Amino acid sequence: MSSESSPTEGHFRSIGIETYRENFKTDDHTLVDVREPEEWVRGHVPGAVHIPMNSIPERYGEIPLDKPVVVVCAHGQRSMMVSQYLLGIGFPEVYNLEEGTHGWMMRRLPLDR
Repeated sequence: MSSESSPTEGHFRSIGIETYRENFKTDDHTLVDVREPEEWVRGHVPGAVHIPMNSIPERYGEIPLDKPVVVVCAHGQRSMMVSQYLLGIGFPEVYNLEEGTHGWMMRRLPLDR
């Protein structure tokens, strides 16, 4: 099985950074960065909205249900947990961005600050 996992009911999909950049345009999805505020200010993927992982249960209503949701953290662990949570509460299309912002930075891709 490749790292680009196929949709399975009850499971989020993981996507690589290249796939994300090729297939998701600015306003056709919501990119949610679940890192802590001190991580966010050091740089984040352009277009991301910041909702720290521990705030997701109170703030998930800020995420539109009618667009795919891509979740990112530093390395992909927290975003996996949040992706599973969002699926569990009814978000129909959720992706975990593999390698997180660390992978983004290692590729020398642009960051917003």
